[in-house]
Amino acid sequence: MAQNTQDETLSLLTRLSQKPGVQSTLILSRENGTIIRTSGLISNSSSANPNSTLPASSEPQPDTYTNGRKESGIHSAEDVASMVWAFLTAAGTLVDELDKDDEVKLLRLRTKKNELVIVPDPRFILVAIHDTPPA
Repeated sequence: MAQNTQDETLSLLTRLSQKPGVQSTLILSRENGTIIRTSGLISNSSSANPNSTLPASSEPQPDTYTNGRKESGIHSAEDVASMVWAFLTAAGTLVDELDKDDEVKLLRLRTKKNELVIVPDPRFILVAIHDTPPA
């Protein structure tokens, strides 16, 4: 049954990542924010992202990535995971200070270029990055 659930989750993520405008998806560990699975972003290290749906870059590239996304504001999967983890931790602290019995269920961060949808689950954190639709 666990394998079936894992297959269903992978199928759902594959469908999500193929939606128009979706640039990338990440699944992070709720424990420490490490990357469990990602699509659409380049990884700096092969060991940091063993379950990626994209291959890790073979050589570290300090300022640019092979897909050219760093220049447009999107960084490596590790950078995004670290920033999302810090954002979620700060949001959790805010919610705890407002009401100890409450919890973060969904975070949406919309910029001029992108929208991040962050869904914390008891075991995982789902992150979807997509284009911001025109206003």
